[in-house]
Amino acid sequence: MNAHHHSKLQAVVFDWAGTILDFGSCAPMGAFVKLFEQFGIDITIDEARAPMGMAKWDHIKALGTQPRIAAQWEARHGHAFSDADVDRLYEVFTPMNAASVRDHTDFIPGALEAVNAARERGLKIGSTTGYNRPIMDVVTPLAAAGGYEPDNLVCAGDLAAGRPSPLMMYRCFADLGVWPPHTVVKVDDTGVGLQEGLNAGTWAVGVSVSGNVNGLTLAEWQALDADGQQARRARATAELEAAGAHYVIDSVADLPNVLEDIERRLQAGERPAAGL
Repeated sequence: MNAHHHSKLQAVVFDWAGTILDFGSCAPMGAFVKLFEQFGIDITIDEARAPMGMAKWDHIKALGTQPRIAAQWEARHGHAFSDADVDRLYEVFTPMNAASVRDHTDFIPGALEAVNAARERGLKIGSTTGYNRPIMDVVTPLAAAGGYEPDNLVCAGDLAAGRPSPLMMYRCFADLGVWPPHTVVKVDDTGVGLQEGLNAGTWAVGVSVSGNVNGLTLAEWQALDADGQQARRARATAELEAAGAHYVIDSVADLPNVLEDIERRLQAGERPAAGL
Protein backbone atom coordinates (compact mmCIF):
# COMPACT_ATOMS: atom_id res chain seq x y z
CA MET A 1 0.00 0.00 0.00
CA ASN A 2 1.41 3.40 -0.86
CA ALA A 3 2.00 6.09 1.75
CA HIS A 4 -0.80 8.21 0.32
CA HIS A 5 -3.41 5.91 1.90
CA HIS A 6 -1.84 6.29 5.32
CA SER A 7 -2.22 10.06 5.43
CA LYS A 8 -5.62 10.51 3.78
CA LEU A 9 -9.02 9.88 5.28
CA GLN A 10 -10.99 7.18 3.51
CA ALA A 11 -14.31 6.85 5.36
CA VAL A 12 -16.67 8.26 7.96
CA VAL A 13 -18.88 5.82 9.89
CA PHE A 14 -22.01 7.42 11.34
CA ASP A 15 -24.35 6.26 14.06
CA TRP A 16 -28.05 6.78 13.23
CA ALA A 17 -30.41 8.07 15.99
CA GLY A 18 -29.14 11.26 17.62
CA THR A 19 -26.41 11.57 14.99
CA ILE A 20 -28.02 11.64 11.52
CA LEU A 21 -31.73 11.66 12.39
CA ASP A 22 -34.01 11.85 15.45
CA PHE A 23 -32.63 14.95 17.22
CA GLY A 24 -32.33 14.05 20.91
CA SER A 25 -32.53 10.32 20.15
CA CYS A 26 -36.13 10.25 21.33
CA ALA A 27 -37.61 7.26 19.47
CA PRO A 28 -36.51 4.52 21.90
CA MET A 29 -37.24 6.44 25.10
CA GLY A 30 -41.01 6.24 25.24
CA ALA A 31 -40.77 2.64 24.03
CA PHE A 32 -38.49 1.63 26.94
CA VAL A 33 -40.76 3.31 29.52
CA LYS A 34 -43.87 1.74 27.96
CA LEU A 35 -42.17 -1.67 27.77
CA PHE A 36 -41.38 -1.83 31.48
CA GLU A 37 -44.83 -0.37 32.27
CA GLN A 38 -46.41 -3.38 30.53
CA PHE A 39 -44.57 -5.61 33.01
CA GLY A 40 -45.68 -3.53 35.99
CA ILE A 41 -42.38 -1.67 36.43
CA ASP A 42 -41.95 2.08 36.63
CA ILE A 43 -38.82 3.55 35.01
CA THR A 44 -37.93 7.18 34.25
CA ILE A 45 -36.77 8.64 30.94
CA ASP A 46 -33.38 9.41 32.55
CA GLU A 47 -33.02 5.77 33.63
CA ALA A 48 -34.04 4.63 30.14
CA ARG A 49 -31.39 6.88 28.54
CA ALA A 50 -28.41 5.78 30.64
CA PRO A 51 -27.36 2.70 28.58
CA MET A 52 -28.10 4.30 25.17
CA GLY A 53 -25.96 3.22 22.25
CA MET A 54 -25.83 -0.41 23.34
CA ALA A 55 -27.61 -3.13 21.40
CA LYS A 56 -31.23 -3.03 22.59
CA TRP A 57 -31.09 -6.52 24.20
CA ASP A 58 -28.07 -5.39 26.24
CA HIS A 59 -29.84 -2.10 26.98
CA ILE A 60 -32.89 -3.91 28.41
CA LYS A 61 -30.62 -6.12 30.52
CA ALA A 62 -28.73 -3.05 31.82
CA LEU A 63 -32.04 -1.42 32.81
CA GLY A 64 -33.44 -4.52 34.51
CA THR A 65 -30.31 -4.93 36.60
CA GLN A 66 -30.22 -1.31 37.86
CA PRO A 67 -30.83 -1.64 41.63
CA ARG A 68 -34.06 0.43 41.76
CA ILE A 69 -35.58 -1.39 38.80
CA ALA A 70 -34.28 -4.82 39.87
CA ALA A 71 -35.92 -4.41 43.29
CA GLN A 72 -39.26 -3.53 41.65
CA TRP A 73 -38.97 -6.53 39.33
CA GLU A 74 -38.31 -8.97 42.16
CA ALA A 75 -41.18 -7.58 44.24
CA ARG A 76 -43.57 -7.72 41.29
CA HIS A 77 -42.53 -11.00 39.64
CA GLY A 78 -41.15 -12.97 42.58
CA HIS A 79 -37.73 -13.64 41.06
CA ALA A 80 -34.56 -11.75 40.15
CA PHE A 81 -34.45 -10.22 36.66
CA SER A 82 -32.87 -12.86 34.38
CA ASP A 83 -31.71 -13.32 30.78
CA ALA A 84 -34.97 -15.19 30.10
CA ASP A 85 -36.83 -12.04 31.21
CA VAL A 86 -34.64 -9.95 28.89
CA ASP A 87 -35.62 -12.28 26.03
CA ARG A 88 -39.34 -11.82 26.84
CA LEU A 89 -39.07 -8.04 27.03
CA TYR A 90 -36.97 -7.86 23.86
CA GLU A 91 -39.67 -9.70 21.87
CA VAL A 92 -42.21 -7.09 22.96
CA PHE A 93 -39.80 -4.16 22.54
CA THR A 94 -38.79 -4.62 18.88
CA PRO A 95 -42.27 -3.97 17.39
CA MET A 96 -42.82 -1.10 19.86
CA ASN A 97 -39.57 0.59 18.88
CA ALA A 98 -40.21 -0.09 15.18
CA ALA A 99 -43.57 1.71 15.53
CA SER A 100 -42.05 4.63 17.40
CA VAL A 101 -39.16 5.21 14.97
CA ARG A 102 -41.68 6.11 12.27
CA ASP A 103 -42.44 9.31 14.19
CA HIS A 104 -38.76 10.18 14.71
CA THR A 105 -37.11 10.11 11.30
CA ASP A 106 -36.54 13.83 10.74
CA PHE A 107 -32.93 14.52 9.78
CA ILE A 108 -30.80 16.55 12.16
CA PRO A 109 -30.34 20.00 10.57
CA GLY A 110 -27.24 20.01 8.37
CA ALA A 111 -26.82 16.22 8.42
CA LEU A 112 -27.41 15.61 4.72
CA GLU A 113 -25.13 18.51 3.81
CA ALA A 114 -22.37 17.11 6.05
CA VAL A 115 -22.69 13.65 4.49
CA ASN A 116 -22.59 15.15 1.00
CA ALA A 117 -19.52 17.22 1.92
CA ALA A 118 -17.77 14.04 3.12
CA ARG A 119 -18.66 12.30 -0.15
CA GLU A 120 -17.27 15.27 -2.08
CA ARG A 121 -13.97 14.72 -0.23
CA GLY A 122 -14.01 11.22 -1.72
CA LEU A 123 -14.92 9.48 1.55
CA LYS A 124 -17.02 6.34 1.86
CA ILE A 125 -20.00 6.59 4.22
CA GLY A 126 -20.48 3.71 6.65
CA SER A 127 -23.07 3.23 9.39
CA THR A 128 -23.53 1.25 12.60
CA THR A 129 -26.46 1.30 15.02
CA GLY A 130 -27.72 -0.05 18.34
CA TYR A 131 -30.98 -0.87 16.53
CA ASN A 132 -31.56 -4.40 15.24
CA ARG A 133 -32.44 -5.34 11.63
CA PRO A 134 -36.26 -5.37 12.05
CA ILE A 135 -36.17 -1.79 13.39
CA MET A 136 -33.75 -0.64 10.67
CA ASP A 137 -36.00 -2.24 8.05
CA VAL A 138 -38.44 0.54 9.00
CA VAL A 139 -35.83 3.32 9.23
CA THR A 140 -33.71 2.76 6.11
CA PRO A 141 -36.41 3.23 3.45
CA LEU A 142 -37.65 6.38 5.21
CA ALA A 143 -34.08 7.75 5.35
CA ALA A 144 -33.46 6.79 1.72
CA ALA A 145 -36.65 8.58 0.65
CA GLY A 146 -35.24 11.68 2.38
CA GLY A 147 -31.90 11.36 0.58
CA TYR A 148 -29.67 9.41 3.00
CA GLU A 149 -28.22 6.11 1.75
CA PRO A 150 -24.92 5.16 3.43
CA ASP A 151 -22.66 2.65 1.70
CA ASN A 152 -23.30 -0.02 4.35
CA LEU A 153 -25.29 -0.78 7.49
CA VAL A 154 -24.23 -2.87 10.48
CA CYS A 155 -26.94 -3.52 13.08
CA ALA A 156 -26.94 -4.71 16.66
CA GLY A 157 -27.29 -8.48 16.51
CA ASP A 158 -25.41 -8.85 13.21
CA LEU A 159 -22.23 -9.90 15.04
CA ALA A 160 -21.29 -11.82 18.17
CA ALA A 161 -20.88 -8.63 20.21
CA GLY A 162 -22.16 -5.07 19.88
CA ARG A 163 -20.78 -1.82 21.28
CA PRO A 164 -18.35 -1.03 22.84
CA SER A 165 -16.61 -3.96 21.08
CA PRO A 166 -15.04 -3.02 17.72
CA LEU A 167 -16.70 -5.83 15.76
CA MET A 168 -19.27 -3.66 13.96
CA MET A 169 -16.46 -1.32 12.90
CA TYR A 170 -14.42 -4.27 11.61
CA ARG A 171 -17.44 -5.21 9.48
CA CYS A 172 -17.52 -1.63 8.18
CA PHE A 173 -13.84 -1.81 7.20
CA ALA A 174 -14.56 -5.01 5.28
CA ASP A 175 -17.79 -3.74 3.67
CA LEU A 176 -16.23 -0.43 2.62
CA GLY A 177 -12.83 -1.85 1.70
CA VAL A 178 -10.93 0.62 3.88
CA TRP A 179 -7.86 0.33 6.12
CA PRO A 180 -5.79 1.13 8.12
CA PRO A 181 -8.23 2.18 10.90
CA HIS A 182 -6.64 5.60 11.40
CA THR A 183 -8.02 6.63 8.00
CA VAL A 184 -11.57 6.21 9.36
CA VAL A 185 -13.66 8.54 11.57
CA LYS A 186 -16.50 7.32 13.84
CA VAL A 187 -19.24 9.87 14.62
CA ASP A 188 -21.62 9.06 17.47
CA ASP A 189 -23.75 10.59 20.24
CA THR A 190 -23.04 7.95 22.92
CA GLY A 191 -19.96 6.90 24.88
CA VAL A 192 -20.22 3.23 23.89
CA GLY A 193 -20.63 4.27 20.24
CA LEU A 194 -17.44 6.33 20.39
CA GLN A 195 -15.64 3.46 22.13
CA GLU A 196 -16.58 1.06 19.35
CA GLY A 197 -14.54 3.35 17.09
CA LEU A 198 -11.69 3.88 19.56
CA ASN A 199 -11.41 0.14 20.18
CA ALA A 200 -11.12 -0.37 16.42
CA GLY A 201 -8.36 2.27 16.14
CA THR A 202 -10.33 5.06 14.46
CA TRP A 203 -10.79 8.74 15.21
CA ALA A 204 -13.86 9.41 17.38
CA VAL A 205 -16.10 12.49 17.07
CA GLY A 206 -18.89 13.00 19.60
CA VAL A 207 -22.06 15.00 18.90
CA SER A 208 -23.23 16.74 22.07
CA VAL A 209 -26.33 18.81 21.34
CA SER A 210 -28.23 16.62 18.85
CA GLY A 211 -27.77 13.40 20.78
CA ASN A 212 -28.82 11.21 23.65
CA VAL A 213 -26.69 12.84 26.37
CA ASN A 214 -28.47 16.16 25.87
CA GLY A 215 -31.71 14.30 25.19
CA LEU A 216 -33.84 17.26 24.11
CA THR A 217 -35.92 17.55 20.96
CA LEU A 218 -34.89 20.30 18.52
CA ALA A 219 -37.83 22.46 19.69
CA GLU A 220 -36.91 21.98 23.37
CA TRP A 221 -33.28 22.87 22.62
CA GLN A 222 -34.25 25.99 20.67
CA ALA A 223 -36.53 27.10 23.52
CA LEU A 224 -33.58 27.30 25.97
CA ASP A 225 -31.76 30.59 26.51
CA ALA A 226 -28.02 30.82 25.75
CA ASP A 227 -27.00 30.01 29.35
CA GLY A 228 -29.29 27.00 29.48
CA GLN A 229 -27.92 25.74 26.17
CA GLN A 230 -24.33 26.24 27.28
CA ALA A 231 -24.85 24.35 30.57
CA ARG A 232 -26.32 21.34 28.75
CA ARG A 233 -23.70 21.49 26.00
CA ALA A 234 -20.90 21.50 28.59
CA ARG A 235 -22.37 18.52 30.47
CA ALA A 236 -22.76 16.46 27.28
CA THR A 237 -19.29 17.46 26.06
CA ALA A 238 -17.68 16.38 29.34
CA GLU A 239 -19.41 12.98 29.16
CA LEU A 240 -18.33 12.35 25.56
CA GLU A 241 -14.76 13.51 26.24
CA ALA A 242 -14.64 11.18 29.25
CA ALA A 243 -15.57 8.34 26.88
CA GLY A 244 -12.50 9.22 24.77
CA ALA A 245 -13.79 11.50 21.98
CA HIS A 246 -11.00 13.22 20.04
CA TYR A 247 -13.44 16.00 19.11
CA VAL A 248 -16.89 17.01 20.36
CA ILE A 249 -19.18 19.10 18.15
CA ASP A 250 -22.79 20.26 18.56
CA SER A 251 -24.03 18.16 15.64
CA VAL A 252 -22.87 16.61 12.37
CA ALA A 253 -23.45 20.00 10.74
CA ASP A 254 -20.05 20.96 12.23
CA LEU A 255 -18.23 17.89 10.89
CA PRO A 256 -16.60 19.33 7.71
CA ASN A 257 -14.11 21.47 9.71
CA VAL A 258 -13.23 18.49 11.92
CA LEU A 259 -12.50 16.29 8.88
CA GLU A 260 -10.26 19.07 7.60
CA ASP A 261 -8.37 19.11 10.90
CA ILE A 262 -8.03 15.31 11.10
CA GLU A 263 -6.67 15.27 7.54
CA ARG A 264 -4.08 17.89 8.54
CA ARG A 265 -3.06 15.83 11.60
CA LEU A 266 -2.77 12.64 9.52
CA GLN A 267 -0.53 14.38 7.03
CA ALA A 268 1.66 15.54 9.93
CA GLY A 269 2.03 11.87 10.93
CA GLU A 270 -0.40 11.94 13.89
CA ARG A 271 -2.52 8.90 14.69
CA PRO A 272 -5.57 8.52 16.97
CA ALA A 273 -4.90 7.20 20.46
CA ALA A 274 -5.30 3.44 20.79
CA GLY A 275 -8.53 1.90 22.08
CA LEU A 276 -9.46 2.19 25.72
